[in-house]
Parts: sequence; structure tokens; C-alpha cells
Amino acid sequence: MSLAEEMHALLTRAFAPTRLAIINDSAKHSGHMGDDGSGESHFTVEIEAAAFAPMNRLARQRAVIAALGDIVGQRVHAVAIRASVPEA
Repeated sequence: MSLAEEMHALLTRAFAPTRLAIINDSAKHSGHMGDDGSGESHFTVEIEAAAFAPMNRLARQRAVIAALGDIVGQRVHAVAIRASVPEA
């Protein structure tokens, strides 16, 4: 299972999102700091879930990072997070 697939499964389980995209940005960072050569060092997470409604932007990002467990900071160098609530 790729890291993107693992991240998708963890976030789906944690938030039941209405929209979720895991974008591998590693190629854009090839040769830069944090590039470990695996092709899975930098990601963008775009997630939309009702669970984020009571949270501010920082709380949403912290919740996503917590749901990803040891992935952020240990197995992946960087994750950009765009977390939102579904439009009514």
C-alpha cells in the first residue's frame, strides 16, 4: 500500500469525508531538503468533512495530523492541509 493510499484510508476512517484528495507533490521537491528519494516525501491533503464544522482552521489541521499518526514528520517530510466543511 502506498503512503497516499494509507493516508486516504486513515482520513476516511477518522472523518467520513464528503471529498478527499491526496496529492503527491514529491516530484516538485526532488533534490530539496526532505526529499528522501522514495517519491513519497511531500503531499497535499484536500479534505471536506462535516466533522470540521465546530473547528477553526488550526484545530482542523491538528485533527488531520493526529489522524495520520506517525506519517507526518516521521515517514513524510511535509503535508499541506486544506480542510473545509461541506457547503450547505
